[in-house]
Amino acid sequence: MSGTLSPPPSSPAPPPEPPEGVTRAAEEASFYHEAALNAAWTGVRLAIGGLSFGFGCFVFAYFYLRSLNSHGMWHPAGFKGPQPWAGALIMALVVVSALLQYLGLTRIKGGHKRPWQLAALAALALGLAAVGLQVWELLNLRFQPGSAGFASVFTGATPVFLIIVLGALIWLETLIMRARAVPAISFVEQPPTYAEAFAVQRFQAGLSAFTVLWNYLAVIAIVFWVLFYVTA
Repeated sequence: MSGTLSPPPSSPAPPPEPPEGVTRAAEEASFYHEAALNAAWTGVRLAIGGLSFGFGCFVFAYFYLRSLNSHGMWHPAGFKGPQPWAGALIMALVVVSALLQYLGLTRIKGGHKRPWQLAALAALALGLAAVGLQVWELLNLRFQPGSAGFASVFTGATPVFLIIVLGALIWLETLIMRARAVPAISFVEQPPTYAEAFAVQRFQAGLSAFTVLWNYLAVIAIVFWVLFYVTA
């Protein structure tokens, strides 16, 4: 009996080879890199949300005690508030520092590292001057902390704001030091290795996150200036 033999079943196709140069280690490094970038933005947004609740407590206390004014103790007779010139100068120093940092950020995004470093150093100096002036003011108050409703809110809110501003300036100082290890050319051209490219991107993400926080603190400085020095 004649017949034809059927061809043997074909073996399954081999799995495709991974792209050249892509290894499991590189994929994991890319995953952790993306997580680090997202953590910078998520962290600063959470920080702003938490700080808003904290500062909001003092704003609520300010308006509540002022509207209540029990026994006329919000501003009792003969009460002398903080020095207006000191409050205006502290606010101006923080706002100008934030403005310089923002302008420096636009420069480094354009590939200019040196102008940002100069702007960041100036922003750091102005911020530290604001902290120093705030410390001087707290040490030379013309009232006792519990002598009035205004005094209680002022001596509660001001040190908290001062400590947070000082912490932000420490963050800026670390960014300035980190920038020294990043070649200026890396902000203009793609670095030759993934590790160097990741380092630049993480630095830029941290710098952008700091700028958002510092601008937020500048807005808080304006709010506190209006509350404690203008409308008090």
